[in-house]
Formats: sequence, C-alpha cells, structure tokens
Amino acid sequence: MTMRFHPDHLPETKHLFFTGKGGVGKTSIAAASAVTLADNGKQVLLVSTDPASNLQDVFDTELSNEQTAIPSIHGLHALNINPEEAAAAYREKVVGPYRGKLPDAAIRSMEEQLSGACTVEIAAFDEFTTLLRDTKSNQAFDYIVFDTAPTGHTLRLLQLPTAWSDFLETSTHGASCLGPMSGLKDKEELYNQTTATLADEEQTSLFLVTRPEDTSMYEANRASAELHDLGIKNQYLVINGIHPLDSSEDSVAAEFIHNQKQALHELPNALHSLPQYQVPLFAENMEGENGLRAFFQNESVQEKTAASAPPPDLPGTEAIVEEVIKNDTRLIMTMGKGGVGKTTTAASLALELAGKGHSVHLTTTDPANHLSLALTGQSIPASMTISQLDPKAETKAYKQSVLARVSADLDEDSLAYIKEDLDSPCTEEIAVFHAFAKTAARAKEEFVVLDTAPTGHTLLLLDAAESYHQEVLRSTGDLPEEVKELLPRLRHSKETAVIVVSLPEATPVLEANRLEHDLNRAGIEPSWWLINHSFLATATTDPVLAGRAAHEADWIDEVTKHHPGRTSLVSYHSTNSV
Repeated sequence: MTMRFHPDHLPETKHLFFTGKGGVGKTSIAAASAVTLADNGKQVLLVSTDPASNLQDVFDTELSNEQTAIPSIHGLHALNINPEEAAAAYREKVVGPYRGKLPDAAIRSMEEQLSGACTVEIAAFDEFTTLLRDTKSNQAFDYIVFDTAPTGHTLRLLQLPTAWSDFLETSTHGASCLGPMSGLKDKEELYNQTTATLADEEQTSLFLVTRPEDTSMYEANRASAELHDLGIKNQYLVINGIHPLDSSEDSVAAEFIHNQKQALHELPNALHSLPQYQVPLFAENMEGENGLRAFFQNESVQEKTAASAPPPDLPGTEAIVEEVIKNDTRLIMTMGKGGVGKTTTAASLALELAGKGHSVHLTTTDPANHLSLALTGQSIPASMTISQLDPKAETKAYKQSVLARVSADLDEDSLAYIKEDLDSPCTEEIAVFHAFAKTAARAKEEFVVLDTAPTGHTLLLLDAAESYHQEVLRSTGDLPEEVKELLPRLRHSKETAVIVVSLPEATPVLEANRLEHDLNRAGIEPSWWLINHSFLATATTDPVLAGRAAHEADWIDEVTKHHPGRTSLVSYHSTNSV
C-alpha cells in the first residue's frame, strides 16, 4: 500500500536512515522529519555522514562532528561527520603516540601511509560506529535521524563492518599495522555490534529515497539488493517529487507527468515488495525551517502564472563544443554533485563532437553506471566509442599486474605480505585511478569525454596522483607515465575543459561552489558552468513547474554573475536528471 510520507507514520525505531542517489531529496526529507518529530515534543539528533553534506545550509547553522543544538527548534540537535576532519583526527590518533619516539623520516612515512582516501572513509566510519553505539546519545534522544551519503557512499559505509571484519579475521602478518587499519584493530567486536544494529528492525529503519525517474529507480533497486545481501532487510521506499496533477495541457508538464508515470509503472519488482511512501512535488523549494515545517502540510496546488522573468539569454552545450574544437582541447570532464545530470551532459557533448566528424571516446567512472541509461535510444556515430571503468574488473587486473611484476623477485614471506596488502580496500581506489589515467591519456589522439563520479569520488580521483603517489610506488615499483602526467594535464586549461554541472536550485549551486573551490585548491580552473534541468528555460505555464521556474531565476543570476560568459543553460527534458 502507498501512502503520503509523514513522520507520524514512521516505524517506532530509534535509528532512522534516509539514503539514496544524490539529488533525490533525502536531506530535505530527513531534516523535515527531524524538525516535525522535535516539534511534536521528541528529542531528536540529526546526523550527516555525507561528504557533501548541506545540513548547515538548511539550518543556517555551522555544524561540526559535535552535537549542536539548533537554537530555533526545541529538542533538535544536529551534527555533521566531516570526513576530512575525521581523517585528520584519526591520523593523529595513530601517529601521535610515536612522535618524539621515532625518527622524523619514520613519522613522515606513517603520515604518508595515512594520507589516502581510504583513511578518510575509515575515519568517518569510525566516528559513525562510535555514535551508533554511544549509550549516552541513545539514552538522550528519542530518535537519531541519519542523513546518509549518496547511495554509493552509503553502501561503502555500511559494507565496511563486514569488509573490515573479514580483513581482520584473515590478517596474520600485520601488513597494515602502520596503515589505515592501525587505528581499528581493537574494534572488531564494536563493528560486529554495529552490523547487528543496522539489521535489527526493532532498532533501525532504512528509507530508500528515490525520484520517479528511471535512473533514480535503478539506483534504489541496486542499493536495496546490496543492503538486503548485507542482512539489512528493514527497508522502506520513499518516492519523492511526484507531480500532484494527473494530466496537464502544458506540453512540458505533460511530458514530465508522462515520464513519471512511466517510471512508476516500471518500478522494479524488488522495490514493489517494500512498504512505499510518496512525497509530492512542491511549487516552491522547501528551504529553511519554515519550508521544512510546511513539508508535510496538505496544501492544494496553487494556481500560478508563468515565471515573470523571461528565459535567460544563455548558450546551450553548443557553445562549449565550439570552444573545445576551436582550442583543440581534447580532455573534457563533467563534474558536479550526484543527480545534477553529469552523465547526460557528458553524453550530449560527446554526441555533438562526434556529429561534427571528430573522433570521440566517452567513458564513465561513475560507480552507479548511468551512462548506458543516458544513451538509450541514441544513434551512436561511427566516430564515437564508449567505455566504462568497472572497479571490480580494474582491481582484479591491477592485482594480477602487481603480482606478475614482483613475484619473481620476492621470497615466500615477502610475497605473502604483498598479497595481503593487495586485499586492502584501498587497492580498488588505486586500481580505478590507474584506469582513469590511462583513459585520460587517449586525449593525445582524440577527444575524450569523462563522465566523472559524484563530487566526493571526483575529488578523490583528482587527489589520487598526490595522495597515492607513495602508495603506487610502494605497490608497483614504479609510477606509470600516464599517472605522472594526469594532474598537470588536468591543470592545463588548453588540454582540459572542466565543466561544472549544477541545477538552478540553492543546494546544488552551493555544492557546486564548494566543488569549484576544491578544484581551485588543486590548481584546476573550471572552463564552464552548465546549469541543467531548467524549467525557466522552457517557459512552462504549469502551476507547479512554473512555481519552481520562478525560483530558478535568482540562482541562474547568481551563477552568471560570478561566471560571465562562461555559463551554459540547458532546459528540462526527459533524461537530463541522470
């Protein structure tokens, strides 16, 4: 049975997890649920474990990994487990006891081993686990609401107890005693308890948040299956953003409603079996505390006229294509928070380049593998090739390559050390980075369009050449030429065009600004901003969509003001939410 989502209908479990593909609205739903529960007299702790968390934007309150009271909402506290801050604290916890006791060179070596992305994930999980098992927090709050990371991150987070338990059980040589695992070796029992808590339907409920769109449903189905395999079967489905009208004479709304109905009709069987809730699409963004409080009010659709502001006079993707051809910029990367349309943008750019007779290679490093869905129904030119970086396949090939390189020169004990080291989860990230660098190297011969993973993954890939430099050397004995060349190529505007993709909404623009800041710190300057999925550009007169379009104008102006002449606008169409 399907019902309107409301906190009054939630299972009475202390731990409430909201998870899903980036951009599906899980932060808003989690935050609105927490606010409503607090308004109902409950003591509530709202937690984010998302590397791209925007809770502090929602509440206009600076958050850290310490519980912070939200001043205007009695009974509500919030905290954000910042992975980078957690990693720094974790690194010092491991290295600190050795300072002053070991030579500086040894300390630097230890810090280098703890400099990779693997440490960031382990540190964040370490805090997550501690919080979940914290007796004081569990006693102080009626509900602990988790605004978890986009689905790929969430699955990684929830899989860690099993992954690390297996690693600890089979570890006999202590290969990682100074690496990321060194701070975890005494917590195996705690992780087993965490796994049990996540799977306990009397303690925990997990809400898979999705939108009525093909790719979002696909991701929710995949996430549900993987969680089920982990023993986490206490799942609920929340379909967010359903248009309240059944039909419309407005052509844009008619297409929008039709696509939503089609997606709902094709809901995967596994999701059909879950208890299902729905959340309507609102004419206004539910921003700030008042918006969150209005989230669950039953209001009828208010008639609105089309947005008063005319569609902005901004170019589409054709301007980007013309520029990269003119400058012979061979490497093109689309970047942005999950759900903003990076995949469709990458596919569109590649198709336009190939349509002009250029040789193009399109690939994805997105673990959700949305590229094939974005190209469904498209005619692929003969000059265009497509590939995907499969993390599991790349890891297997990488392990085989390393072992083939070193086996002949090592004794049995040393080889056992290397094999154990290659069983570390860090190896997958190194392997994917190698493949990423090899694909980017093709830009010497043809246009290469990379559909990168959501923001957190993208930054890890960009940092990899520096963060994993010593790790790669230690594992393989040398640094491949394409790896050494990658970061300089990314920093060279004549060789690489970085396209920051966003939506004309508050949170996506704020997140894209943060992404740009991180890119700048890495010495990378974006070439273009592309504002995707714009209803304002369609001039729709549908009451709901026109209301949303009216709110786009300020955010489009905000982007164009900071990026004059470097902003592209793409109107809504049925597939560009991929």
